[in-house]
Amino acid sequence: MKTLIVYAHPEPKSLNGSLKDLAVSTLEGAGHEVRVSDLYAMNFKAVVDAADYGHSASDPLKVAPDSGRAFDAGTLTEDVRAEQAKLLWADTVIFQFPLWWYTMPAILTGWVDRVFTARFAHGVGEFSATRAGDRFGEGILAGKKALVSVTTGGPESHYSARGINGPIEDVLFPIQHGILYFPGMDALPPFVLYGADRVNDNTFPDVAKAWQQRLLTLETTEPIPFRPQNFGDYEMPSLQLKEGLEPAGRTGFALHVR
Repeated sequence: MKTLIVYAHPEPKSLNGSLKDLAVSTLEGAGHEVRVSDLYAMNFKAVVDAADYGHSASDPLKVAPDSGRAFDAGTLTEDVRAEQAKLLWADTVIFQFPLWWYTMPAILTGWVDRVFTARFAHGVGEFSATRAGDRFGEGILAGKKALVSVTTGGPESHYSARGINGPIEDVLFPIQHGILYFPGMDALPPFVLYGADRVNDNTFPDVAKAWQQRLLTLETTEPIPFRPQNFGDYEMPSLQLKEGLEPAGRTGFALHVR
């Protein structure tokens, strides 16, 4: 298995850094190939601008079409093309980051903004009355697995159905469904380390054991069963879930999980 780890934390000695290092040693020890994109160490540019698209940039800038033209022309910046090549190389992509303000650190959001260009992560396939492109289960990244490994400051109870932060499945839905599944990757159930600030030398061995167990079962873990877009569950072209498909009692994001 070939695994790309996209890592976003500014402190190499952080808990996230330890989880990243453990993932590398565990997977390589099991015979897998591993590459790491350490975004802070790379000083990865986190903002989209016209310089990303060179001569393909329009005036005024139109990010989606401009990025697609630059992708087709092979004129995206070298750093973006390198990250896209890593994604195409990988069988599995692990995203390691702390949950900040209910989402990813800005540098990782910027990585998505710049790397997930049109003609690569979206804007591919047939757009018609019966199909809305190859996305949500289809696309260039289809067949790859993605795992969110995230740390939170709050305890697990804060991220429960009645918890003040909302269910962790809802918090992570825009990432797992909207960023990972959209271009075709199968999102695995996340690895969530709650109460990260309270992890210490005495408790980390249990954390490490649980993380290693997840890593060594990546190939056999069933992905979250999100509903694919073009296989009959949604009305076209409205992309509304068809009547009668919702499980009893489910609402909101949960409707889009089979």
